Amino acid sequence: MKRQRFTEPTSPFDLVSDEIIFTILDLLSSNPIDLKSFSLACKSFYSVEAKHRKLLKPLRSEHLPTVLKRYTQLAHLDFSLSPRVTDASLNIISKACNSKLRSIDLSRSKFFSATGLLSLATNCTNLVEIDLSNATELRDAAAVALAKAKNLEKLWLGRCKLITDMGIGCIAVGCTKLRFISLKWCMSIGDLGVGLIAVKCEQIRSLDLSYMQITEKCLPSILKLKHLEDLVLEGCFGIDDDCLAVIRYGCKSLRKLDVSSCPNISPSGLSSLTRATSSIQQLTLAHGSPVTLALAKSLKSLTMLQSVKLDGCVITYDGLEAIGSCCVSLSELSLSKCVGVTDEGLSSIVKKHKDLKKLDITCCRMITDVSVSHLTNSCGGLTSLKMESCSLVSRQGFILIGRRCHLLEELDLTDNEIDNEGLRSLSRCSKLSILKLGICLNLNDEGLAHIGTSCSKLMELDLYRCVGVTDSGLLAIIHGCPDLETINIAYCRDITDVSFSSLHKCSRLKTIEARGCPLITSSGLAAAVVGCKLLRRLDLKKCCNVDDAGMISLAHFSQNLRQINLSYSSVTDVGLLSLASLSCLQHLTVLHTNRLTPSGVAAALLANSSLTKVKLHALFQALLPERLLKRLEVRGCTFEWREKIFQAELDPKCWKLQLEDVMQIVL
Repeated sequence: MKRQRFTEPTSPFDLVSDEIIFTILDLLSSNPIDLKSFSLACKSFYSVEAKHRKLLKPLRSEHLPTVLKRYTQLAHLDFSLSPRVTDASLNIISKACNSKLRSIDLSRSKFFSATGLLSLATNCTNLVEIDLSNATELRDAAAVALAKAKNLEKLWLGRCKLITDMGIGCIAVGCTKLRFISLKWCMSIGDLGVGLIAVKCEQIRSLDLSYMQITEKCLPSILKLKHLEDLVLEGCFGIDDDCLAVIRYGCKSLRKLDVSSCPNISPSGLSSLTRATSSIQQLTLAHGSPVTLALAKSLKSLTMLQSVKLDGCVITYDGLEAIGSCCVSLSELSLSKCVGVTDEGLSSIVKKHKDLKKLDITCCRMITDVSVSHLTNSCGGLTSLKMESCSLVSRQGFILIGRRCHLLEELDLTDNEIDNEGLRSLSRCSKLSILKLGICLNLNDEGLAHIGTSCSKLMELDLYRCVGVTDSGLLAIIHGCPDLETINIAYCRDITDVSFSSLHKCSRLKTIEARGCPLITSSGLAAAVVGCKLLRRLDLKKCCNVDDAGMISLAHFSQNLRQINLSYSSVTDVGLLSLASLSCLQHLTVLHTNRLTPSGVAAALLANSSLTKVKLHALFQALLPERLLKRLEVRGCTFEWREKIFQAELDPKCWKLQLEDVMQIVL
């Protein structure tokens, strides 16, 4: 009898089960760089990581054969980082992934046609989601091919302007399991196509018909859908009161309705619609008819209404008061940029709705401390408050918010009179995750220290043009809020490398807005990006002391970077070329950088194959080779040529006065 040979593991990790490794990989899934590093640790990890991966975001479609050979269990493909996807690419995908593929996102991609979609629909029999938004060249032949995807449940066709009723009709007949479809800006699809979708796809839950040329002819079929929960009719100018008056059948399942920017719908028409759809919980009427007593009464039948959005409407006191009386279950109210909102009207509504959770009064410029007092007294459970440019609210008003609304998670106080005492009071809101303080000129480091000490859950902070903020204030935020994902310190001119370099401690940072900070140098940038491996968006416009050294460090540590603005910086050809190693970089803006040469820009553009959008000064358009520009455009890159002249920076207070003058002219 032969003795069985025992093979010793070549690595201690070989003894770890796949299930344990899968658990570890689940915890690392937010950062692709970490996943890559993990897979390279040893052969067993390399193999298991390939089996574990279900989602892939390819950077270049030409690498698909190699990539798909390794990752054999993919269920979701996202090409938002790959602008060029051809029919050949889709053919490779359909053969490699076949029935395992569940969803694919092609919303940022070009160069594929009906041929590639047919291969995808035929071979990937379990495909349930496909996003074809912005595929402006697709025609009915593509829709016919897509109709072969019999199990499709979610479909995005936004801006597919060449698909007609015939094409969407084929999809309706072939894809009867559809539960969600977006036809936003599909200008060639009318009542016939939408009607076919409503008749053939009985399982529809969500239907987006924004900015389509539809009329009353398709509405009865839509409202007969037994499972419809979300209907978007934004910008449908063909729908008017006469269309709605003939509605006889209601949609009892409808929960969300958006009829914003529908100027031909008056309170009379809205009343006809709401009577037929009495189960609505969220209603959007933005940029529509004036909010009068008649409009408010049209909502009386909506006993389950919880959210009302009236952004951009003219508001009357009677209308606002009546909404407060009619909508007994209101938890969300949006009055952003509404004309006519007064203390009397707002106070009347907040007194009646003590369970209000979200309120948006952005640019309601007649609001004073009176409203704030009533709001904070009645609605202590607020979780979101947006009140940008409520310039008549005094410093005392913001102290009241901090004292009484401790559950706030989102607070927008952009362009207000809040000071350090106000921030001290707001520091009691320990659940804050989003805080916007842009153009608040009365703040300084003392106030930010209170936020840094008490608001450890902060994920987004906007300090745009807060000229009183220096290194001390930013350091307080960095030390106290380690989970920051977005920081805006644009035009905080006293910020230096001392604090900026400490941003490396915020390892979750994805967006840094630092334009107009002339004291930040390449040394500070290099130190900051060491720990910011998730960084996706970086704005260094008018950071004149950032040069090539900063770019070299950035290229090494920020492999996830997707967007960068280097206008008015000191970067030369060398620094720009170093960014070619950033395989995720898609958007590049370089204006008024006089150290760049045409040959250097050409080399950098050619080397960075992932670019999809580039902004350059118009002078470069004539200096760059025409063959180069055409080659880049074929690769999926678009150019924006700007002739903007050099502008000197204004003093922040002068800048704010100019802004106020413009707003007065507009109003």
